[in-house]
Amino acid sequence: MPDSNPDHSPATRPFDSVAEVVERFAERGYIADRRLATTVFLQSRLDKPLLLEGPAGVGKTELAKKLAEVTGRRLLRLQCYEGQDESKALYEWDYGKQLLYTQMLRDKIGEITADAPDLATAVDRISSQDSVFFSDRFLAARPLLDAIRGEQPAVLLVDEVDRADEALEAVLLECLAEFQVSVPEVGTYQAAVPPYVVLTSNNTRDLSAALKRRCLHLFLDYPDHERELEILRSKRTGLPENLARQLLGVVRELRSLKLRKAPSISETIDWARTLAVLGAQELDAELLSETANVVLKYERDMRHALEVLPQLVDPNREVPEHLPAHGHGHGHGHGHGHGHGHHAHHDDDDVDGRAVRAAKDRPGRFDENYYGAPGSSTRPPSPQRAGGQGHRAFAAATRRRP
Repeated sequence: MPDSNPDHSPATRPFDSVAEVVERFAERGYIADRRLATTVFLQSRLDKPLLLEGPAGVGKTELAKKLAEVTGRRLLRLQCYEGQDESKALYEWDYGKQLLYTQMLRDKIGEITADAPDLATAVDRISSQDSVFFSDRFLAARPLLDAIRGEQPAVLLVDEVDRADEALEAVLLECLAEFQVSVPEVGTYQAAVPPYVVLTSNNTRDLSAALKRRCLHLFLDYPDHERELEILRSKRTGLPENLARQLLGVVRELRSLKLRKAPSISETIDWARTLAVLGAQELDAELLSETANVVLKYERDMRHALEVLPQLVDPNREVPEHLPAHGHGHGHGHGHGHGHGHHAHHDDDDVDGRAVRAAKDRPGRFDENYYGAPGSSTRPPSPQRAGGQGHRAFAAATRRRP
């Protein structure tokens, strides 16, 4: 593919082809599919920022880190948060340093104003020296300005931009469109070598059309089973291949449940390492339940998962229809009227994990069941069945052996 920009030098063209992107990222332990590699290749040739959206934990931030490693550029990271102002993103004046210099130059300032006939003249003489104290010497660069005026090429990571206020998006526009930053007291800084800019978003809110228009856009979703297994292999977790495949099957079933936060790829890798450290020879419901907190970070999600884990480990497991009634001293919190019935349930709780997972293996899937999706934070939690069949079956399955 010919380079459309004649200003590009070999130093600013790190990739000769899409295949080279795949290969060099793989050498650094990042498994990129063809679509992602193509987008990275285009970013390096078109000098456009890259906006990555998708659920948390699918490798958006890691991509920026690996891009810096692969290209030999320094990584500058702007972590966004609510209430962040532009001084933390662009620059601020080093007032302490200005004050120190003022004290040190007190005698010189006195000389400048010594023969001033009146106060107004003295003020005018001092104000004529403003450019000395508001100059590059006293400018404290933050990530955006540092990426633009720095002498070394950089990868600028604007992480979780959806968590910042919309006002910060406006501050980003000049930087993203022109690769420049304007400082009123000094002037405009223009990047000698445009940084590679990677913005990430977990979709907690919609980003402005103006911001998206300036970026290449890519939605990163959970990979298919084989690619995720390839990622797991590349991390060398120490878990045997057969157990890694089985673990991924369980994780993908858990993602099909209506969880507040679905297990991410990085958490799955942590779970595999945890099981390897424990010397797991097989995966059973007891072992998985004891370590499920590695991937499940909310109590409601944990309770829901513990009900279905026995079925996920052994899909052919049969649960007896008639089990002894449970006692009433466990504090499950529902009323005890005579008509409530312990087998009453809601459709939301009866999830065929295999069918849902198969439907969600389609490319581009992403709905309200995933953490960070529009409306996910406002959806009321589905009712829980306390002490239902799944709970009793799990209790029986995980009862410790003498």
